[in-house]
Amino acid sequence: MAEDEMRGDDRPLWGRVAVVTGASRGAGRGIALELGAAGATVYVTGRSTRAEPARGYDNILRENGLAAPPGSIDETAEEVARLGGTGIAVRVDHTRDDEVRALFGRVEAEHGGLDLLVNNAWGGHEAFSVTSFGAPFWEQDMDQWDAMFDRGVRNHLLASRIAAPILIRQKRGLIVTTTYWDRGHYLKGNLFYDVAKASMNRLAFAMAEELRPHGVASLAVSPGWMRTELVLASQKATEETWREHPSLARTESPRYLGRAVAALAGDVEVLRKSGGIHRVADLAAEYGFTDTDGRLVPPFELDGE
Repeated sequence: MAEDEMRGDDRPLWGRVAVVTGASRGAGRGIALELGAAGATVYVTGRSTRAEPARGYDNILRENGLAAPPGSIDETAEEVARLGGTGIAVRVDHTRDDEVRALFGRVEAEHGGLDLLVNNAWGGHEAFSVTSFGAPFWEQDMDQWDAMFDRGVRNHLLASRIAAPILIRQKRGLIVTTTYWDRGHYLKGNLFYDVAKASMNRLAFAMAEELRPHGVASLAVSPGWMRTELVLASQKATEETWREHPSLARTESPRYLGRAVAALAGDVEVLRKSGGIHRVADLAAEYGFTDTDGRLVPPFELDGE
């Protein structure tokens, strides 16, 4: 098939430029891969490279029997290319203003603009502990607040703040915030996590209010319970064996989220969704995509559990 023939339905995001933060593994990796499969050029950013994994995950690695964080920006970028896109790995610490500015400066210099920013870099796992995560807030260590806000919510605001002028000059573009949301219900189990996700949702809404007059959309996307590498490790499962684990029956792959983001990026009327929080399952029903195994995975809802 000629290259031009591949730019239609098979490559709906051909020529689009995206930045996906925190894409070494998990949600970010799933999003980057699906954008690549749709033909996009994807800047895959994060701290984990093949030569040097990110630091700061000691607790969660120890509790899951892992020697190092799985995945790297290099591996994700290579898989983006294998799927038909262009993957560009850039090591970025998204807590550092100078590194984030350098990233978007490079994107604009190399491509003249930006179509999509996916805010996914999340520091919450750096303070995660299975034994303490579900404790009442008065027993929680304030390190979790620092991880989720200073290295989570702030990451999203910083990247958006630096990318926004590029999008505004173009009078188009989309900022996606990955989050978790269950119709406003309290995310039982960790107050800090609940407040952090609520802050991300409000950030996406507030940015939409200021960006809408410039033709730029901002919205939040909420997946269900994803089979990330760390979730699989916690259950002693793999992507090939997860069906053997009843505890994982309600899970979905990170690429289900990726397909939602790709569908939004290809929607010429996405500005109508700006400011909203959109569940992956609802977007799947609307846009007509499924998870990698062909399932239309229902929303992961907490009430009644």
